[in-house]
Amino acid sequence: MTIKLIALDVDGTLLNDHHELTELTQETLIRASRQGAEIVLCSGRGPANTIPFMEQMGLDGYVITHNGAVTAQVQTREVVHHFAMDGQGLEPFITYCRTQGVHFDINTAFGLYVDQPEGLELQVREMYQNFMAEPLKLPQWADMTEPLAKFTAFGPIEQMNAVQQEWSTWNLPYYMTRSGDFFIDLMHPEASKGAALKRLAEAKGILPSEIMAVGNYYNDITMLTFAGKGVAMDNSPEEVKAAADEVTLSNNDQGVAHAIQKYVLSV
Repeated sequence: MTIKLIALDVDGTLLNDHHELTELTQETLIRASRQGAEIVLCSGRGPANTIPFMEQMGLDGYVITHNGAVTAQVQTREVVHHFAMDGQGLEPFITYCRTQGVHFDINTAFGLYVDQPEGLELQVREMYQNFMAEPLKLPQWADMTEPLAKFTAFGPIEQMNAVQQEWSTWNLPYYMTRSGDFFIDLMHPEASKGAALKRLAEAKGILPSEIMAVGNYYNDITMLTFAGKGVAMDNSPEEVKAAADEVTLSNNDQGVAHAIQKYVLSV
């Protein structure tokens, strides 16, 4: 069956390890779009630092962001769906991070908030620069009027392993996912890339069998298993590869272009 929608993770999938969208990958996506396939970027990033890649390719449509918590229209930047999380339940996680020295940020659809943006450590500042994110100062809860999309803890892999092990013993009111070696995300319990992709596909009348999803990490598994063709990058953990139907080349070997050429443009 013809692929009508291509859902693509961004970091570690669409981009290489230098956070670059290569010319070959870009040209391949444009060709697939001209052939009739809709391109939907599905990222742990927010809309503000996901939409620019669509604009760079001259593509309109939708992006699924914050690991599925926020779906936004590219041209208008309108939020068309939001799995808003309960901010009051975050207090124990904020306290844990502050007492254990774990960096965290709180995300609305288009805002990213931290305790002290002017005093960020170099590693943290470089991380935000790589993701094209500009952190703002976290206000008091009473002043936070926007719906919340995601809570993220960031740190060395050993620290994140310990945080994940600890939080896994809690009675979590949220969906917790590992979106990278250095990131743990908390979201609305129903939020995921797969759930958001399902909602978007149903709204557009597209069947799962008409969707190809490509990703490289644990937060991509729900969309890889929802899509009729789930493709894992070669740089994925083994559990992600096992959840996919196919494995393509790594992000540094332009695996997205290779997968689209094989499963979309060659049929």
